[in-house]
Amino acid sequence: MYIILVYDINLEEKEGQKVLRNVFKICKKYLVHIQNSTFEGELLETQLLRLSKELEKHIRKEKDSVIVFKSRNEKWLEKQFLGKVEDDITDNFL
Repeated sequence: MYIILVYDINLEEKEGQKVLRNVFKICKKYLVHIQNSTFEGELLETQLLRLSKELEKHIRKEKDSVIVFKSRNEKWLEKQFLGKVEDDITDNFL
């Protein structure tokens, strides 16, 4: 399935920087970083489950959020770019 993942980590406390680093590293293992706190890519259901379990260990449920958008296939998703776009960095899949 095709995944777009976005996160919002509360940085008001010092602990937030550590959470942010961990969440970024975990997402980077499974998906392609496309913009700030946004990742995308193709994952199997088992990979998505592992990703979710890893993230749950680090995010603070009362302060942070992760949203996962799922689609059967990337071709069912239309992308529109606004502003500065030099290359479509989101189009790097075989």
